[in-house]
Amino acid sequence: MNRSTKDLLLTALAPVMWGTTYVVTTEFLPADRPFLTAMLRALPAGLLLILLSRRLPRGSWWWKSAVIGTLNIAAFFALLFIATYRLPGGVAAVASAVGPLVTAAATMLVLHQKVRLRTWLLGLTGVAGVAMVVLTAEAKLDLIGALAGISGAVSMAIAVVLTKRWGIPKEAGPAALAGWQLTAGGLLLIPLAFAVEGAVPALTGTNVLGYLYLGLVNTALGYWLWFRGIGRLSVVPLSFLGLLSPLTAATVGWIALGETFTAWQSAGFAVALAATVTAQLQARPKTPERTPAPKKTLAHV
Repeated sequence: MNRSTKDLLLTALAPVMWGTTYVVTTEFLPADRPFLTAMLRALPAGLLLILLSRRLPRGSWWWKSAVIGTLNIAAFFALLFIATYRLPGGVAAVASAVGPLVTAAATMLVLHQKVRLRTWLLGLTGVAGVAMVVLTAEAKLDLIGALAGISGAVSMAIAVVLTKRWGIPKEAGPAALAGWQLTAGGLLLIPLAFAVEGAVPALTGTNVLGYLYLGLVNTALGYWLWFRGIGRLSVVPLSFLGLLSPLTAATVGWIALGETFTAWQSAGFAVALAATVTAQLQARPKTPERTPAPKKTLAHV
């Protein structure tokens, strides 16, 4: 296995872990606590990563971490859980699947890079594939939930592009960078959680296990892998890996909750997966052709 394939597979583990968020939230956590859940998911994970990396931001990275932490953690997590609590999993998944399209637009506006027509078509194909997998006749649209899901995808896409533009500081690795942002976002969520939702409710053992999983595995490990990937992979193909999250959510629902999985859904799964794989293949640089050595002439003798 070459290095680029290893980096791709390790990064792909992050959205696979994130795909379990919906079932953990609905089955293990207190109802109607999106801001509390967002805060408890972000802040402990961020402090843990800072402790493990033993690095604090320096210079401009104090405000850069705050900006990306606001977009990628505080705003995204809050909007994600609003969508999760208000929408069926399928509708929330389709809202998040627009991420590659938003990332492509942000790449043009922020990084001033051209985006191929093929990428836009793959993005639309990915959304269509996810819709085939997760949308059912019972899926109901909640306007606030749908807007929250789409806004969350926009917020995360902008954060990914900004992170790619600013890069990872030399004195810090992906664990420190993830820790800074998770901590900044988690701190911003504290007053919001208490102002909107009040005091923390009495937590059951199941609730505690759910929060531990979200904080340690889903977030601390997941975001370390994600920021590691941001430093090593191209930004638009990276965003297509996000399609693995709703596909994982559908698979977990099928296995753990006994949800149906029809031939139509299987076809959609294949379409979305094909869009994801194709986006990675088109991003790989072609092996440069060797320039033939000049023929010897009398001038070289």
